[in-house]
Amino acid sequence: MVSRCKARKRYMKQLVKARHAFAAAHSMYIRSLRNTGSALLQFATAETSLHHHHLPPSNPPPPPPLPSNPPPPFSPMSWTTTSTTPSSAIRPPPPPPPAPSASTWDFWDPFMPTSRRPESEEWETTTATVSEATVTHTTTVASQNVAAPPSVITATTTNTTTNTTASSELAVVVSTKGKDLVEIIRELDDYFLQAANAGGPLSALLEVPVCNFNRQSSLGKDNGYGKSLTPLLWSWGSGSAKWNAFGKFCEDPIGNAAQVAANGNATHCSTVERLYAWEKKLFQEVKNAEYLKSEHEKRVAALRKLEMKNAEYIKSEKAKKEVEKLESQMMVAVQAIETTSIEIVKLRESELHPQLLQLVKGLMSMWRSMYEFHQVQTHIVQQLKYLNCIPSTYPTTEIHRQSTLQLELEAQQWHLSFCSLIKAQREYIQSLTGWLRLSLFQVGNNPISKSKHGSIMYSFCEEWQLAMNNAPDNVASEGIKSFLTVIHAIVVQQAEEQKEKRKSESVFKELEKKAGELRSLESKHGPSYAMPETSGDTSKDPVREKRAKVEALRSKAEDEKAKYEKSISVTRAMTMNNLQMGLPHVFQAMTGFANVCTQAFESVINQSKSTNDLHNVKL
Repeated sequence: MVSRCKARKRYMKQLVKARHAFAAAHSMYIRSLRNTGSALLQFATAETSLHHHHLPPSNPPPPPPLPSNPPPPFSPMSWTTTSTTPSSAIRPPPPPPPAPSASTWDFWDPFMPTSRRPESEEWETTTATVSEATVTHTTTVASQNVAAPPSVITATTTNTTTNTTASSELAVVVSTKGKDLVEIIRELDDYFLQAANAGGPLSALLEVPVCNFNRQSSLGKDNGYGKSLTPLLWSWGSGSAKWNAFGKFCEDPIGNAAQVAANGNATHCSTVERLYAWEKKLFQEVKNAEYLKSEHEKRVAALRKLEMKNAEYIKSEKAKKEVEKLESQMMVAVQAIETTSIEIVKLRESELHPQLLQLVKGLMSMWRSMYEFHQVQTHIVQQLKYLNCIPSTYPTTEIHRQSTLQLELEAQQWHLSFCSLIKAQREYIQSLTGWLRLSLFQVGNNPISKSKHGSIMYSFCEEWQLAMNNAPDNVASEGIKSFLTVIHAIVVQQAEEQKEKRKSESVFKELEKKAGELRSLESKHGPSYAMPETSGDTSKDPVREKRAKVEALRSKAEDEKAKYEKSISVTRAMTMNNLQMGLPHVFQAMTGFANVCTQAFESVINQSKSTNDLHNVKL
């Protein structure tokens, strides 16, 4: 019994820590969704500026003139914005939409038009309602006399949760208006924010500050593109309410736990911590009872020896008094164990069980919303393949390089926080199930410790643990990691571009220096100067030698310039290609994971209802 109670205390201690870790991981994941969308938008804004702010000249400037005549002032970087693309180049029309599929629905892209519609056709709207884990879409298609691909414009979702079901209406408007990269990514950012906000109800249950995000609140200091390059962090704690980094006041549920508990509506955090306190008390009481039992057995054995030896009356009476005293103490200890056990059962059934049901319902609702939002994001990024930007030769700016590094950091945080969230929830439910398995064993003689509610609760937690163990988190984790990989490839290419830039600048600086020396030599000796013949040596012309070195250096500078320009074009092409290839995969992976989680948690809740109904029928 002592060993079992010690294990119960250990499991409850782990549960307290796991609950804190679960809450922290959830908070970090919600924050990472918001930050990833924000970083992706500022990255796209910086990338798009390289296309919109650059007007290629009709012809590249001529190379620096030969130093036979004094050249104009030379700037080694004056050529960095040149291009061989004519300024009159006209953006080609977007490709025509793909041929209609045999079915009007496609899992990843249900928005493709089923047929070409005549010019100036009216908008056609249909509405569908989603129930349980099935999501359909309200699709509105407008066909204009423009050969452009369909694209998602807006989508709004309203969730109404009642018991274990939730209904949502997802309206998606699809048009043929072409969009640039920033417009597409801005839509993605909107749904990153909505996905982050979907975790709000669960945040309240886990006692972390609930703050709704919007694009205005996510703006930091203006960096020239309307975004901040540094991540905004929440400031919160358990001591008191805090102002968050967005200037909004967030209530601190943990700080109000005592007041809430006093009003008869205890928080999950306070319930778990009180259970841990009762488990520690129970462990000490069981240890004390076992000690008293051992001492009682010793005293009884000693008394029997005295009686067998016909010992003195005083000694025998004294031994009897000690045995009676221990028996009284044992009765008190057993009563204390029973009282503590009853308190634990009360907390377990009246507070913990309803809170666990609410947690699973919150998880189901959150992942259902995230499924819807990630699915819309999946359709949004399909528009990237229709982008047909004129290749730009504008070099990567320092602010764009920093925004790329920021995006890589936030994508890495998204991956880490997702893995932490799944790990923390698995440890939470494992600790909880382990404690329940031991706490349902009878402690003492009161059968109340093993009740109908305990069996229902244990079955519920077993189903929850099974759902978490079977969750395909590796698929989602690899999806986020693949997105991180393509962003890292862009970072590496930008670094290579910067390396080529430094090499080219260095050679042009050396060319400018040598050209200046040649000009000084020519001004001193004239365009051509030969040393007088001495001891049979042929005449030497230092000006000609200097000019030959300058020409060789000029050729090297042009080669380095060509390498740098090639590196720029590679960076621009890689950036767009990596976004087109990487973004759809991550949202497909997250959509699939969210869908599985929604159905799994819904099954846990339905299984709990069935078990409860079955017990009621038996009664």
